[in-house]
Amino acid sequence: MTGIILVCGVDEAGRGPLAGPVSAAAVILDENNPVEGLADSKKLSERQRDQLAPIIRERALAWAVAYAEVDEIDRLNILQATLLAMRRAVLALPVQPQQVLVDGLYCPQTGIPSQAIVKGDSKVAAISAASILAKTARDALMLGLHEKYPQYGFAEHKGYPTAAHLAALRAYGVSDVHRKSFRPVRELL
Repeated sequence: MTGIILVCGVDEAGRGPLAGPVSAAAVILDENNPVEGLADSKKLSERQRDQLAPIIRERALAWAVAYAEVDEIDRLNILQATLLAMRRAVLALPVQPQQVLVDGLYCPQTGIPSQAIVKGDSKVAAISAASILAKTARDALMLGLHEKYPQYGFAEHKGYPTAAHLAALRAYGVSDVHRKSFRPVRELL
């Protein structure tokens, strides 16, 4: 095990939606058990993400998914809540990495050497894997919220500000899973 540096990739999903938590995933890939087809989750179809997610979970040395809830997003702001979800994901790993590579401009405070990489989800396999796990976990959570709040159509738009979602907000008002600090929601309160 000497000489091997465990590198963890980190990414988030759900910064832009008007409803639901923001999710983050941390993944330490096993270079002896690679996952074919990794890419930025936004460049993959939902079907491709759903096929890759269980393979990533099975083959990774370690992985974790964590969230920052709607009240935390409203209290902290979306950037700080995203960093909180990322920190939670890294600290939830059953194996501690020696380096953390994060998609984007900012790194969560983990006490582990970290580097932010712009477009990291298309450059670093571990970040691509984290991107896929964060997105599929959040999508599954939004499908659960659709069962509870079918009138908003979360199954279709996952909380993003589509025309249908904005129309449902105007028709049914703001639910307790909507981000009250986001302008389209705030304007309805």
